[in-house]
Amino acid sequence: MEASGRPSSSRTDINTARVEEIIQRDRRVTVREIASELDLSYGNVQRIVTDELRYSKVCARWVPRALSAEHKATRMMCSLTFLQRYHSDGQHFIDRIVTGDETWLHHFTPTSKRATMEWKHAGSPTRKKFKVTPSAGKVMATVFWDTTGVILIEYLERGHTIKADRYCATFNEIA
Repeated sequence: MEASGRPSSSRTDINTARVEEIIQRDRRVTVREIASELDLSYGNVQRIVTDELRYSKVCARWVPRALSAEHKATRMMCSLTFLQRYHSDGQHFIDRIVTGDETWLHHFTPTSKRATMEWKHAGSPTRKKFKVTPSAGKVMATVFWDTTGVILIEYLERGHTIKADRYCATFNEIA
């Protein structure tokens, strides 16, 4: 519903086209940046973007990696091989599958900013909270499991990396 009185001078077809052009040029541009570039108010640009152009800001979907056509074909062939094995061996094949993954485990309890809030008087000094260094208090854990549950949890020593030889050694421990 339009407000009565003076018509909006910034929500014109020309400004709408200019906003559209800026968004098409850079999809990550902010409303504030558009308003600054076009010398329009934040509110008017927001209305043009959402009401007239019908845009909404969304985050990109994160995927682990972009697979090439060759990688996709390899995964398809492996999947078909697994399916054939399942048809021939049944549940026995499924029971022999071991899966593993790595994760960082933090061995300290991080506190939120809100959790550290305190009451203070106007003259009281402001307390400072120092950020914990990102690598302090964490260890890499590799977890292996099968259809019955967790088989092994292995903690990686600081300074080491997980490579194929490390996995092979771990699988020999499991077997």
